[in-house]
Amino acid sequence: MNNRYIAKIYRKVWSLLIKMIRNTFLYPMLYKSWWHSTLSKHTYTNQVNYFTAQPNIGAGIGHQMANWIAGYWFAEQFNLKFAHIPFSEQKWENFLGFGEDEITVDELTKKGYIKVNLPLFDEYNSNEIKLIKNIINSYNNEKVVFLAEQDQFYHDQFGPIDKLKQKFYNAKIRKDDKLIYNKAHYNIAIHVRRGDITIGQLNKNPNLLMRWQDNDYFINVLNNLLDNLPTNKPSCIYLFSQGIPEDFPEFKKIKNLKFCLDMNAYDSFLHMLNADLLITSKSSFSYKPALLSNGIKICPDNFWHGYPKTNDWIIADSDGNLDLEQLQEKI
Repeated sequence: MNNRYIAKIYRKVWSLLIKMIRNTFLYPMLYKSWWHSTLSKHTYTNQVNYFTAQPNIGAGIGHQMANWIAGYWFAEQFNLKFAHIPFSEQKWENFLGFGEDEITVDELTKKGYIKVNLPLFDEYNSNEIKLIKNIINSYNNEKVVFLAEQDQFYHDQFGPIDKLKQKFYNAKIRKDDKLIYNKAHYNIAIHVRRGDITIGQLNKNPNLLMRWQDNDYFINVLNNLLDNLPTNKPSCIYLFSQGIPEDFPEFKKIKNLKFCLDMNAYDSFLHMLNADLLITSKSSFSYKPALLSNGIKICPDNFWHGYPKTNDWIIADSDGNLDLEQLQEKI
């Protein structure tokens, strides 16, 4: 049995244990850091410590980015420095550029810093935030990198949006970006999530059912949009999804639509964020390009992350209706 397989089993057992006792008083006691804060005497020094979060190696890039962003955000909230843990694939690491000019956890451990695991916390629960701060303060005289529990949730995600954009657009690899868009067109990208959630409709998986949106939703958004685009440029629409064109019969009525069903994940991500207008689905894979986009974003309500309250973010209801006045003001 190799080490990777053993580590996978350990993660599953640990995850199950957390799920069982997360909402009980026993949960923090699973962590050495809680015992440290409870039993040790606090000595205050000027020691600079760090905070980080591990991108989930078993998840897609949208999920991994949510982990990374949570680490970056909470480092600032707890008055700590941020330490970088690379994404699971080197290509995504290079593509995003988030780690450029950041110190890594490996570099810090070589300098004598120790990793200290933190319990999960609810960012809106003052008692849990106080507990985390007490743990952090108890290590004030030690060189520490605090590691968030896997999949520590951060709702809004857009808190450090300016920093994320700066990192992405300044990444060394940007000089190699290639787009199929025609600058003479008003380029509209649509992400229709399928793949795993299609299977979820058959086995009634509630976690996947909540992510499903019919083709009609996107058609309604498009029809509302195309009837109200105050631009002299001809529109060209690019549909990013999985499957075959026959899975999207409703879109045959849409003029100037191109299916991008075989485009790889990196190029799909790049095109979504570079569109003049992006229509996202209930998916982290289009929400994350939206965070990095300088264009207009039309997004579904009832999503599990927040949206900035700026006029380039337009929310569509469950039927695909949107605020047309906001759209026209922005465009």
